[in-house]
Amino acid sequence: MLSTADQHADVVIVGAGLAGLSAAHHLTSAGLAVRVLEAAPQVGGRMATDHVDGFRLDRIGQLLNTSYPELHRVPGADAGALRRFQPGVLVHSGGRLHRTGEVRGGARSALTRARALASAPRPLDQARLGASLARLAGTPTERLLARRERPALEALMARGLPPRTVGTFLRPLLSALLSDPDLTTSSRCADLALRGFARGRLCVPAGGASTLPERMAAALPPGTVRTGVRVKDASISRVLTAEHGEFTCRSLVVATGARAAADLLPGLRVPDFHPVTVLHHAAPEAPLAAPALVLDADRSGPVSHTAVMSEVDPSRAPRGRALITSTVLGPPPDDVNRRVIRHLASLYGTSTADWTLLAVRHDPEAVPAMPPPHDLLRPVRLLAGLYVCGDHRDMSTPQGALHSGHRAAQAILRDLGIPPAHRLEAAA
Repeated sequence: MLSTADQHADVVIVGAGLAGLSAAHHLTSAGLAVRVLEAAPQVGGRMATDHVDGFRLDRIGQLLNTSYPELHRVPGADAGALRRFQPGVLVHSGGRLHRTGEVRGGARSALTRARALASAPRPLDQARLGASLARLAGTPTERLLARRERPALEALMARGLPPRTVGTFLRPLLSALLSDPDLTTSSRCADLALRGFARGRLCVPAGGASTLPERMAAALPPGTVRTGVRVKDASISRVLTAEHGEFTCRSLVVATGARAAADLLPGLRVPDFHPVTVLHHAAPEAPLAAPALVLDADRSGPVSHTAVMSEVDPSRAPRGRALITSTVLGPPPDDVNRRVIRHLASLYGTSTADWTLLAVRHDPEAVPAMPPPHDLLRPVRLLAGLYVCGDHRDMSTPQGALHSGHRAAQAILRDLGIPPAHRLEAAA
């Protein structure tokens, strides 16, 4: 039985995904008492990892980037907690893989990647691509957000880059980063994602996606996070739960997914979503002895991108086994595993006859869509005492989720007249 003190907090946060945990971190750092209530038995939301026969399998597998500012403002994301793709990407084009160089961040690495792609049978215009990425790497957020907004693919084709450059490198890369195979996403969001790629390294949490929210939760004061608590009703001053009755508070933050937030706060808009299907296969040996992300520029099958995750992060597979994780964007075909395994044989240039399917994870609402016009800073303050955050209020990426949680915390502190512990900077 919870005590009366346990049932009251300055702020109650509904949802223990990245946004809710980010908000909790910034609020507790400012000295507020916070309760985070999560309906699931574990924290993390979509950043979840299943354990199957010694393998660690991410349910959605969103990519992180070392250039994410918010990633370095929360506990649990130090350099030792991240595993980088090195080289960053390999592009499958014209029936074979092409190395794109390591991602080191900044203008020099942008030019390096463009030159590395020149080994393709029909060389890309490396000078134009390198110059474009270098300019993007150095462009401030404010200037990117001032650009004319249109669908990402339309904007790419209008920038003077050869169509082959767009089709062989930029389109498959952005499709993977945005979970949007048709690149209908706002060009401003695409520019931010591409700039992040030019500045940093693609990475994943060591030990599985769930380790990042788990470490964030563990760094909060004891008793802050309560899992397995279903919220039935909520208002500014009280939250009614199925398991522990009523919690009282001075402020409420709804940090769930978009649809769950609209259920609690009628009137919130529910966006469209990009569906994502992730397949995990076990193999006797790694088909690619490199911790790289493989992109399919040929679009010859259902797989958008794939990686030998046991090469990126050896802790995800038992010793002597390989884990291959592949992502299908959009609605999956009925015979998804048969088509994916055949496609993987082509991408990796090897037989997949002895590969075993470990799991298929499909989420029809994996990533909120961001078509133009898209407000990258949708209000997190609905009124004094009531706030909402999540990737659906910002950029539909882990960075966006973390940033929206930070914005919600800053709004609460302003309303309470408390100086923030950390300065809020631009979204990306």
